[in-house]
Amino acid sequence: MAADPNAARRPRSERPAPPVAPARRGSRRAVARESASLDLIHHRLRLGIVSALAAAERLTFNEIKALLKTTDGNLSVHARKLEDAGYVACTKGFDGRRPRTEYQLTPLGRRELARYLTHMEALIRATRDTLTR
Repeated sequence: MAADPNAARRPRSERPAPPVAPARRGSRRAVARESASLDLIHHRLRLGIVSALAAAERLTFNEIKALLKTTDGNLSVHARKLEDAGYVACTKGFDGRRPRTEYQLTPLGRRELARYLTHMEALIRATRDTLTR
């Protein structure tokens, strides 16, 4: 593909984005992506949701809300983030005439929770090692 001679004259918003190479393992971009997935679970409510779902096969919206002592809006926002990331599966249906929303931890969510816990254990171990020196 030939370079566009007028590209430098165009506003940035109209310039084509430079090609992005895939992140190599250990590269800054790969580390940033790993950090982003750890940050997703690190929030108190999201960690509570995935932890509760790891202990139970599936839980309803109201069961999680009662466990975490949170509001409908707060829970729905954080559950949606986990769902968008593929960590949690949401099933909506009815129990008689009442709407029923159930959540279940996906295999990806289980792996990411395990990775998060391993990371936190390593941080705790490293901190303890520096305190005992």
